[in-house]
Amino acid sequence: MPVAHPEPQDARVIAHIDMDCFYVQVEQRKQPELRGKPAAVIQYNSWKGGALIAVGYEARAFGVKRSMRGDEAKKVCPDIQLIQVPVARDKSDLTLYRDAGSEVVAVLARKGRCERASIDEVYLDITDVATSMLLENPPEVLESVDEEVLKSHILGVNKDDRDQKQMVKEWLCRNDADNHDKLLACGAIIVAKLRKEVLTVTEFTCSAGIAHNKMLAKLASGMHKPAQQTVVPSASINELLASLPVKKMKQLGGKLGASLESDLGVHNVGDLLQFSEEKLQNHYGVNTGTWLWNVARGMSGEEVKGRILPKSQGCGKTFPGPRALRTIESVEHWLGALCEELSDRVESDLKQNKRVAQTLTLHARAYKVDDSESQKKFPSKSCPLRYGSAKLHEDARKLFESALREYMGIYGTDKQAVAGGNNWRIIGLSVAATNILATPQGVTSITKFFSTSNPPSSSSLECDRNIQESISFSTPSVIIQDVRPPRWIWITRWIWIKNWDNQVHQMRRLSI
Repeated sequence: MPVAHPEPQDARVIAHIDMDCFYVQVEQRKQPELRGKPAAVIQYNSWKGGALIAVGYEARAFGVKRSMRGDEAKKVCPDIQLIQVPVARDKSDLTLYRDAGSEVVAVLARKGRCERASIDEVYLDITDVATSMLLENPPEVLESVDEEVLKSHILGVNKDDRDQKQMVKEWLCRNDADNHDKLLACGAIIVAKLRKEVLTVTEFTCSAGIAHNKMLAKLASGMHKPAQQTVVPSASINELLASLPVKKMKQLGGKLGASLESDLGVHNVGDLLQFSEEKLQNHYGVNTGTWLWNVARGMSGEEVKGRILPKSQGCGKTFPGPRALRTIESVEHWLGALCEELSDRVESDLKQNKRVAQTLTLHARAYKVDDSESQKKFPSKSCPLRYGSAKLHEDARKLFESALREYMGIYGTDKQAVAGGNNWRIIGLSVAATNILATPQGVTSITKFFSTSNPPSSSSLECDRNIQESISFSTPSVIIQDVRPPRWIWITRWIWIKNWDNQVHQMRRLSI
């Protein structure tokens, strides 16, 4: 359930950067002849031409929607170019788009604290740089304002017959504006410049929302696209939320949003203003009630977390309809493919970013053949992560079998019993590496120390050998390769100290 974060006392300037039809843009950069033509990116399969996952604006003009299949899109727009997502290990490979997103983040991170929310979304806290601009070179003293800034949409600015750009300039350069609006004006100038830099460096356009918190910035970024930006002054918050459907608000699209509609008759976020904080707390608990009360007023204290690297690495595959997995062997096959991909990604992360993943988690979606009414969820399982695709595959298989026994209500280790008489079907399968931590700062210097000609003492090696034997998982293979033992033994010591108690507990559970 949502948790309320206290709002900071000082005003912040937060931007949400949303790439425009990003997958299509990546393909257009790769194939420039596609620019200006109706195009869409698909995850191909034999059923009706595959699923559309991104639709370019030129194709949207013909009525193509992301909910369509490839064959349907061709009927609506015969000239549409359908580009297939790259495939590796018999599944979609998003590496091309993930790497392109990293290019964008590298540009944005120059100006503030950056949080990568997804492949094509970034939050940016530019409070410090906006504050500096306000002190040193405020908008009201600027001799000219860049054309891209003047294209901004300022919520609450009256739209009459006057020149819209002139109205935006007047709002940005007001002498009588309060500090909050002046900071947002600085933010609009900074973000417009950043968006131009992104276009110059990467050839990608993006849209942005600029507000005093993450929640409002995200709402605003999608209001005017493509290649535009929207500013949310404090005075326009009530107008923005008054007619916003609750299900459009993050964290209100599921059961909580449905409950608000059925139990309280709330259809728009602004409808929440009629309820006291106490009443909302009585219905939904203290934390969620306070969060709802804050949301109705556009208040959110959630911070931009300063994370440009993903906090987890995961890969999955869906098996809809007749393609559902029904045997242990088929599950093992796909676990092998998924674990190979995961192994490549965590080892690449270790090499490039000096981060170690510590937990392997398996998720699945399933149903029972003889119990279509069953609402029981397939349990997720975790264990300490061992580097190397073979070890990942072995542990993922054990996690799946453990989860399957629990799901089917079967206890014991007999293979036939675990299979459950083929009364189950798997329609989704994924593995994830979580709890990723940066290696200590001293790793580089210690590595250099161990690379010298001075050999370690026999007592030190014996101690390291005892530690190594007691650890229940192996050290990352990428560290082991082409280096002397002391280099990876040091990393092993560090990981062991962090995880020992938890590992013993979880590995024992796996063997039950």
